[in-house]
Amino acid sequence: MTLRSESSSHPALSCTDGLAASTADIVLLIGRILLGWIFVRSGYGKLFNVEAFAATFPSRGLPPFLAYIAVPVEFFGGIALILGLATRYVVLVMIIFMLVATFSSHRYWEFTDLAAQRSQISSFYKNLAMLGGFGFLFVCGAGRLSVDDWLRRRN
Repeated sequence: MTLRSESSSHPALSCTDGLAASTADIVLLIGRILLGWIFVRSGYGKLFNVEAFAATFPSRGLPPFLAYIAVPVEFFGGIALILGLATRYVVLVMIIFMLVATFSSHRYWEFTDLAAQRSQISSFYKNLAMLGGFGFLFVCGAGRLSVDDWLRRRN
């Protein structure tokens, strides 16, 4: 794994530098599992009834055929993240998926009911945080505990 090595801004904070360096691969693995599981769990149910999911797309301003792309991307993208398989490519696809999902499904500014608006605000910002996680994965890569690293070492 190639991570840009940075030391802390202040010597009193430097004790965490060694901890970060020594746990980077396990933390990346845990992060991939947690991030990927959200998509596996959400996409799994949709795999068995894509038609019903597609029926919700027009109300979101999306053509129904996109559900037949979104569902496999969500489920199999989550599996690929967990495994660390083609991580940077999968992250790019997942970023597109998340942007479309966030701005089509969680438009909190359109809700007048306060409870519904709060729920949508929460989902909107959760998705933004996950996009931040994708940014970190894109920069750092999957780490040594991944299929990507195993394939790299084989060559």
